[in-house]
Amino acid sequence: MDAELTSLLAEIRQCTICEDHLEPNPVLSVSAKSRILIVGQAPGTKVHASGIPWDDQSGKNLRNWLGVTDEQFYNPDIFGILPMGFCYPGKGRSGDLPPRKECRENWHQSVIKELPNLKFKILIGAYAQDYFLDKPQRNLTENVQNFEAYLPDAFVLPHPSPRNRFWLTKNPWFEANLLPILKLKVQELLTA
Repeated sequence: MDAELTSLLAEIRQCTICEDHLEPNPVLSVSAKSRILIVGQAPGTKVHASGIPWDDQSGKNLRNWLGVTDEQFYNPDIFGILPMGFCYPGKGRSGDLPPRKECRENWHQSVIKELPNLKFKILIGAYAQDYFLDKPQRNLTENVQNFEAYLPDAFVLPHPSPRNRFWLTKNPWFEANLLPILKLKVQELLTA
C-alpha cells in the first residue's frame, strides 16, 4: 500500500475529533488499488463492535445487490469502503443518528486523493448522495429513479437495511430494473 495512504489510515484510526459526542472506533477499508468505492452512512452497533464494515444484515443485502462474494467485497483492492461517518453516531428517536460531519470535513477528500485506481462510486443513502453528487434530485427516491444521470461515474442506492422494507416494497422497480444494471456494472469492473 502507498506510504501516504498507510499513514493517513493510521491517523484516521486514531481519530478522536468526535469523542465528546460518541465512542470513537473508525471503521473504513481502502487500498491504493481500490477500484470501486462504497460510500454509506455510518457503522451501526454491530459494525461498531466488530470493526468490520457492513458486517450485518445490511451488508449481506448489499453484497446480494452487488452480486459479489464476501471475498470480493472484503478485498480492499476491489472495494474501498468509506462511510460518511466512520464511527457509530448513536441512537436517535427513529433509528441511528445521522453521520457526523467531521469525517467528511476532515478526511474524505484526503482519502479519495490517495485512490488513483478508483473507477466508480456506489453512493448509499441521501447523506452520501448529497455530498458526492453535483446535482442531486429533491430526495433519495428521485436520485435512484434518475440513476442514469450519474453514470458512468457513480451509482446511487437506497440503504440496504432490513428497516428499509417499506421503501423497497413501495418501489418494486428498484429490484426489478436497477439491480440487474448495477450487478452488470460491478461485474464489468471486476473483470476489467
